[in-house]
Amino acid sequence: MKFEDYAIRIDPLPIDEGGGFLVTVPDLPGCMADGETVAAAIEEAHDAFAAWTMAEREDKGELPAPKTYSGQFVQRIPKSLHQRLATRAATEGVSLNQLAATFLAQGLARR
Repeated sequence: MKFEDYAIRIDPLPIDEGGGFLVTVPDLPGCMADGETVAAAIEEAHDAFAAWTMAEREDKGELPAPKTYSGQFVQRIPKSLHQRLATRAATEGVSLNQLAATFLAQGLARR
């Protein structure tokens, strides 16, 4: 496995803690690095990944596989909401799935 096979998470660090950014590899507990910029933090994360994976291979012989996602999930909603979403999707000329994915992405972007 290589660094690019794993999802990473990038979070800003509080100014009172020095600022910059923290990169973690959620599938590899304790594999993290920081840097003044996102690019610097990712570069440091490559080094942290190399050290983490070397130690893990020595200790356990193999690495945890990265989690994979199908891109599908089922969500039960009230019939009235289903109707409102279907109407909105038809009005905008998109599928209900596309509309729901857009709303989910917008909601995540706000957080």
